[in-house]
Amino acid sequence: MNNMTSMSTVLLLGFSDAQELQILHFFLFLVLYLMAVTENLLITIAIIVNYHLHIPMYFFLLNLAMVDLGSVSVIVPKSMAVSLMDDRSISYSGCVAQVFFYVLFASSALIILTIMAHDRHIAICYPLEYERIMHKRTCLEMVAIGWIVSIFYAILHTGGTFANTFCSNRISQFFCEIPHLLKLSCSDIYLVEVGFLALSSGVVLACFVFIIITYLKIIATVLRIPSVHGRKKAFSTCIPHLTVVSFYVLTAVIAYVIPPSDVSMHMASAVMYSIIPPTLNPFIYSMRNNEIKAALRKLLKLVFFSKRFTRIVF
Repeated sequence: MNNMTSMSTVLLLGFSDAQELQILHFFLFLVLYLMAVTENLLITIAIIVNYHLHIPMYFFLLNLAMVDLGSVSVIVPKSMAVSLMDDRSISYSGCVAQVFFYVLFASSALIILTIMAHDRHIAICYPLEYERIMHKRTCLEMVAIGWIVSIFYAILHTGGTFANTFCSNRISQFFCEIPHLLKLSCSDIYLVEVGFLALSSGVVLACFVFIIITYLKIIATVLRIPSVHGRKKAFSTCIPHLTVVSFYVLTAVIAYVIPPSDVSMHMASAVMYSIIPPTLNPFIYSMRNNEIKAALRKLLKLVFFSKRFTRIVF
């Protein structure tokens, strides 16, 4: 293929040629997708309807839940359709959209996690000034700036990727991912996108360094708290966020720093960093958070009562 832009479709890589394994893949991804959608929707609705959760920490968690919901919806439904219909094609415009929205949501997740680290730092290290520093307008501005930066970032990478001339329309991944698209490039323009990726890697590294430095300051402050109960209470608010960040770092290291030796392992690592985190994040944040647990119980009771009331009336 001399130019992929002249093609109407792009061919994704399937998990298997065996129909039985394709069906297994469909149901596995269906379970993961339903879990991710249900968990993130419950977190989103619980935070919205409970006024006492309208504080910065849960506002950022709300945004993270929406980002996670978006990121799995970009990748998983199409992958399930590929296995169910045994049709690995995706339209060229669909591939462009998948790259744009995946980069948008992935970059937004990183920015929100960075903001959440800053929020925990102010809450623990400067508790008396927390309301003055992290007031409503500041939180809205930080999130808005994060979304604007993510949109610009997604446009930059999507444009840099699809400005290339491609020699094939077969991608060795189950979704349209930039590194695999660049491997198909026939022109020198791909060096521009490689430069963008190198710059982005520096920005990502800077965000993780910021988070690490922030937590070192938090740990130093927590250790100065005289009571054991106070130390545990202060650090318990950071454990979910620290767990989520650690999981992102671990999956990124597995995928990019220690690349898998074969295609099947590479696809497995892609599942680890693209699908598993959005599925586990709501569980991680609710597992040790009594306020979220109470809000979710209240929401589930309300849903159950509404269904029961509807049955009685009708």
